[in-house]
Amino acid sequence: MTFLLAAAAKAATNVQVPAPAPVPVQSIMQQTWFQEHVSWLTHGIAGIFVISAISLVALLAVQTTKQEGLSGTIGGRVESTYGRMGADEQLKRVTGFTAVLFVFTGFILSLTGI
Repeated sequence: MTFLLAAAAKAATNVQVPAPAPVPVQSIMQQTWFQEHVSWLTHGIAGIFVISAISLVALLAVQTTKQEGLSGTIGGRVESTYGRMGADEQLKRVTGFTAVLFVFTGFILSLTGI
């Protein structure tokens, strides 16, 4: 058994393995045109995307539901069709704007490839 191990070790030392060829950096990380020339814009849009995502989560957490439970059923809720919008309506409008901004920036980022 030791004879076989010694022969295998001797055979392994005689084999010369060629060194691997270096891999060019461009083949590993290919950048899109936007990433090469206007990286400040893509990073700015990515920042807007993250801010809109966080604010969308916060706005959705703050909103009240349409069915306010037992207190809304018993007390009733009076909504005026005239005059200024209430805080709930303004919050819905801001949430809708933030959601559109989130989807739009996500779409633009998917086109730029970052």
